[in-house]
Amino acid sequence: MERSGALIRDAEAVVVGAGALGASIAFHLAKAGSRRIALIDKHDLASQTSPRAAGLTAQVRKTDLMTRLAMMAVRKIERFEAETDEPLVYHQSGSMKIARTPEHHEQLKREVARGQRLGLGIDLVSPAEARRLMPFLDPVGAQGITYTPSDLYLEPVQIPLGYARAAARLGATVTPNTAVTGIVTKNGGVTGVITDQGEIQTPVVVDAAGAWTRLVAQMANGRIPVVPTRHQLLITEPIDGVSTAQPIVRVIDSNVYVRPEKGGLMLGGYEPDPIQYDTAALPAGFQIKDLVLDIGVLRRLAGTVVAQFPILREFKVREHRGGLPTMTADGRHIVGPVPGIRGFFVASGCCVGGLSISPAVGEVLAEWILTGKPPMDLTFLAPERFGVEYHLEEKLQAQCRWQYAHQYSAP
Repeated sequence: MERSGALIRDAEAVVVGAGALGASIAFHLAKAGSRRIALIDKHDLASQTSPRAAGLTAQVRKTDLMTRLAMMAVRKIERFEAETDEPLVYHQSGSMKIARTPEHHEQLKREVARGQRLGLGIDLVSPAEARRLMPFLDPVGAQGITYTPSDLYLEPVQIPLGYARAAARLGATVTPNTAVTGIVTKNGGVTGVITDQGEIQTPVVVDAAGAWTRLVAQMANGRIPVVPTRHQLLITEPIDGVSTAQPIVRVIDSNVYVRPEKGGLMLGGYEPDPIQYDTAALPAGFQIKDLVLDIGVLRRLAGTVVAQFPILREFKVREHRGGLPTMTADGRHIVGPVPGIRGFFVASGCCVGGLSISPAVGEVLAEWILTGKPPMDLTFLAPERFGVEYHLEEKLQAQCRWQYAHQYSAP
């Protein structure tokens, strides 16, 4: 995509990274009345990890705060076209989560209790009802199954593209193919951003650079403890009987998800030994499309759920894709001001769930930037919550790897 606006030289805020989180923040800042907003990306808009996402929502999260944000995000997705005047294809088919062990059955009971306490429609359903909802599911071995009717899945690229285009219509300057090369600070606060197209004076910078979050933060002498981690999914060739109305299904102990897509089934999951990346060590021109993928990982994950999805004993692959979501040591996002650098904010640590929650994160962080305080207590997502032990790269990587490998079961 060509630049949609010449680089402005003075901005109320500069958002670095035009993926789902960055585009959402820029839109919500512009919607609130800020006109001199700059959204910049060193690549094309919505071209990196966001469009390679699975596009799943999961409203019951590990904490009350994250559950509230995920519920808010679903409401905003339902109103996306009305709010942005941009298209968004989504299917509100609901989601199911399957426990195959007693421990995970107890986890499901806790998730039902949390969801219902927060006003979410969620409950345990019988194996027969689960099979009625998803005919390809054989509930053999299931000790418990939950169903959340309002969960949905969507076309992932439409979130960042829609927000970026809507932000531009509201007056924001959207400038892709522009690399940030430095962040200027003075007296403990941000004063500008240096790019390969020139400098922008600004008192506010938001680091939403995805896999490059840490590199951007380092330009301001900030440290954001995230680890880019490869995540993959595949889409099968069309299968008779697949319908868009069939729900997302997650199997807890296998960390595998399955949902309808393009007349076939999408399958993705979280292997126990994911590949982690240091983007500083990658070639200067690296993009996510250059990521080396391994279909063998997905075939092995498929093999762990063939008892529940016999159709996956044999399948043909129509599409295989992957991205570099950022993981954190506790599996929660990182959202808020970076300590010690006035005017420097971060939205990262997507933990393979950032795209679907980005509508809510964009709204709450924009309010925080504009009013000086968040609309809710976001302490659990604060950048400073991590102790000095996570300054050790080996410790950080090990804990992020564990969180990834226990995506559906980590406490």
